[in-house]
Amino acid sequence: MDKKIIIQKLANKYNLPLQTIENIVMCQFKFVSNIIDEGKFKTIRLPYFGKFHVNKNRLKYLTKNGSTNDR
Repeated sequence: MDKKIIIQKLANKYNLPLQTIENIVMCQFKFVSNIIDEGKFKTIRLPYFGKFHVNKNRLKYLTKNGSTNDR
């Protein structure tokens, strides 16, 4: 199901503005993004959704500044 349709259904069900529902839905993904951007490579667990982690073998492809090596 498309994200926009889900947000629309939730907005109708709870009688809330679309922007509020979109912020609620996207909050967990922004959290994961912020943790990853810190560069500490911690494991992140979102209940009922999954566990996100960095494969330790892939860390060798990063440069000192955190960007990927271009081959």
